[in-house]
Amino acid sequence: MSALPWLHPERVALLEAALRERILIIDGGMGTMLQGHRLDEEGFRGERFVDGRDSAHDHHHDHPGSCDLKGNNDLLTLTQPDIIRGVHEAYLEVGADLIETNTFNSTRISQADYHLEHVAYELNREGAKLAREACDNYEAKNPAKPRFVIGILGPTSRTASLSPDVNDPGFRNVTFEELVDNYTESAGGLIDGGADLIMVETIFDTLNAKAALFALSELFRARGSRLPVMISGTITDRSGRTLSGQTAEAFYYSVKHIRPLSVGLNCALGAADLRPHVQTLANVADCHVSTHPNAGLPNAFGEYDETPAQMAAVIGGFARDGLLNMVGGCCGTTPAHIKAIAEAVSQYAPRALSTEQQEAA
Repeated sequence: MSALPWLHPERVALLEAALRERILIIDGGMGTMLQGHRLDEEGFRGERFVDGRDSAHDHHHDHPGSCDLKGNNDLLTLTQPDIIRGVHEAYLEVGADLIETNTFNSTRISQADYHLEHVAYELNREGAKLAREACDNYEAKNPAKPRFVIGILGPTSRTASLSPDVNDPGFRNVTFEELVDNYTESAGGLIDGGADLIMVETIFDTLNAKAALFALSELFRARGSRLPVMISGTITDRSGRTLSGQTAEAFYYSVKHIRPLSVGLNCALGAADLRPHVQTLANVADCHVSTHPNAGLPNAFGEYDETPAQMAAVIGGFARDGLLNMVGGCCGTTPAHIKAIAEAVSQYAPRALSTEQQEAA
């Protein structure tokens, strides 16, 4: 994959220059911000899906009228674009360098829950366009601070290496090939919409990640150019392992062949609990290291209580000890959290890559 030229060489040069200079700031939670709008079913449907059909695709028989669309946050890219744009702008306003597209569940597999498989490509393309537009506007205001769009490929709602049926451990409800097809379509949309990077994130099953990385390799080869790839796993509990059983170190070694721009961890845990695992990655990775933790662990109501000041104090320690190249927030984080984190890490140099690592990149 590394033999291919960059799709946007000038953007990659800007990104690499910024990474040498400082710890870059990724945005925070999308869902957290959307919850604040308290949208009802009508709000999620917008005008396009108002009568239970997709008015842009009347020929689809299995239409979304048969189920609720409330909770399908990715659909808001099409039905409430101004709200999504507003979230991106709120994070850009507090200093985010990298904005994640609203495409965490924008695969056919995940959209099947809503009978919306047919909009998967469109969700990715339009999601990337919205983020691109917001970043371009902020970059125009301050050309010395480039802003980058991270096209997000989420884990899907299925797992290729674990059975969903406790009584049939050999059963799988998805194949590697199905995942590759899903990721290929979604990544194509992200590229066509103007993403600067692609991040395979919240990886709980490394086999799913391998399907995403294989899809990207093949897609880049087919298109004759590539984008930088970020990889972010999730340690699901205090055992320090992913859901499919890998430690942070094992996870890194099973994805390093792709020569990613960065490897990191996000979600599941708060910053304090993630610290030893980020430390592990910082010790072994020959690429940049990222993290975007939750605002602590969820309380009894599924809400996140860690304040911006608490979270920034912990992450400031990560930066002081040279563990980070990129940092942001996941569930429960808001622009206030990202602003505090950006301030806390601004005084520290980014984690150093060795000369050989820089040459390899």
